[in-house]
Amino acid sequence: MAIKITDECINCGACEPECPNNAIYEASEEWRFSDGTELTGNVVLPNGNKVNADAEQEPIDDEVYFIVTDKCTECKGFHDEPQCAAVCPVDCCVPDDENEESEAQLLAKKSFLHKE
Repeated sequence: MAIKITDECINCGACEPECPNNAIYEASEEWRFSDGTELTGNVVLPNGNKVNADAEQEPIDDEVYFIVTDKCTECKGFHDEPQCAAVCPVDCCVPDDENEESEAQLLAKKSFLHKE
């Protein structure tokens, strides 16, 4: 499953540079699927949604850092554990029960994002 940031976030920013998929953004920040990935132009995401990877997307949260579920792989293929959770001083990077994915799905998403 993807990781989410709860509203206990203190906006310290420790998690953001740790994400190998550039899936973590500061509150109110617009984001792109192409940020930190090899995606460009029109793509079909693993979940079937069609997007322009270079188009700015609306912020998911305007109060605390947020994780883009479609870019989160729980660091599978990069690290043994989610790095955001490992560095979070208030333990607010937690599994997102509403977005459960198998290890195989997470590794396939990693390969998709980084064209492996």
